[in-house]
Amino acid sequence: MPTHKICILGGTGFVGRRLAARLCEAGHDIVMLTRHRERCRDLLVLPTARMVEGDVHDPEFLINQFEGRDTAINLVGILNEKGRDGRGFARVHAQLPEKIVEACRQTGVTRLLHMSALHAAVNAPSHYLRTKALGEDAVHRAGGPDFHVTRFRPSVIFGPGDDFLNRFAGLLRLMPGVFPLACPAARFQPVYVEDVVRAFVASLDSHKTFGNRYDLCGPKVYTLREIVEYVAQLIGKRVRVIGLNDTLSYLQAALLEFVPGKPFSLDNYRSLQIDSVCAQGFPAVFGFTPASLEEIAPGYLAVH
Repeated sequence: MPTHKICILGGTGFVGRRLAARLCEAGHDIVMLTRHRERCRDLLVLPTARMVEGDVHDPEFLINQFEGRDTAINLVGILNEKGRDGRGFARVHAQLPEKIVEACRQTGVTRLLHMSALHAAVNAPSHYLRTKALGEDAVHRAGGPDFHVTRFRPSVIFGPGDDFLNRFAGLLRLMPGVFPLACPAARFQPVYVEDVVRAFVASLDSHKTFGNRYDLCGPKVYTLREIVEYVAQLIGKRVRVIGLNDTLSYLQAALLEFVPGKPFSLDNYRSLQIDSVCAQGFPAVFGFTPASLEEIAPGYLAVH
């Protein structure tokens, strides 16, 4: 595999940290953009990576950092916004990809790997999924003979340090014995973070992936209730999960929107109206079988 000069946006996040480490192991020259360099000091040890502090929403900053690079990777995303009108989602998921595409054009970057979301669509019920679709469409339209774009659409991602299983584990530990769960029948096909990273790395020089998008899911489908009950089992918490009906699920989301940290929001509730499940198996082009929840989760959640 030839080495590349890569700029990663979102490289300090859950997926980005692992992807940056994997790319450095392969000898690629990495620039990671961050708002707070001092908060990511652990990443400074990566041998072929450097951290650059700045605002990725500033077109001039993007152009300056893309100069001399041949590849850009966009992993930036949010699950909640400060307001409730969708403008925060639009800024991150729709407007930023447009700025990235323009910076690529102006600097001669020829390869873009873009993180979207499973079932992102302009007619989706949530701001999250609609704005993800707008960003994905923007990078797709930009692709061509001299600018090769690949888009990834994962289901919920799990692994050590995740904000999915670990969040439920934290909430379960606080519950006295009963856990009221919104949207218990919502279905997920969780995908292991290292498998998402492997797909990104494998696509870097794969001409077969140019211009394509890939839904990324693990090998098994679960309801949200099944996932929460499994997490409770792993952490040794005896709790009764009480599934809320649609009305109570909506009310719980409306109330928790105002709790610090927004553990659950109306936009999250609307996203859960669409099952996060892939229509087909893991893309064969990547040449491996994804790990299951049962293979990985006990290693970082189970009580030993």
